[in-house]
Amino acid sequence: MSDEHTAGSPGTESDTPNTFEEVRITRADLPLHCPMPGMRLWDSHPKVYLPIEETGRERCPYCGTLYILDTA
Repeated sequence: MSDEHTAGSPGTESDTPNTFEEVRITRADLPLHCPMPGMRLWDSHPKVYLPIEETGRERCPYCGTLYILDTA
């Protein structure tokens, strides 16, 4: 994950919910769960594991973030 997904200090934009529409992940990120630890307000909804291995794409049912598995 890139640095743009890391948490900031209190009182900053990191206090707002995740606004990601698309996040690319690698096999090193598996098993995939949302939210991921480096995301803003990583505890903004219950952790849910997403079965991305078969399709290569999966959308979080809570926040709508689309995860894409980078197989390259």
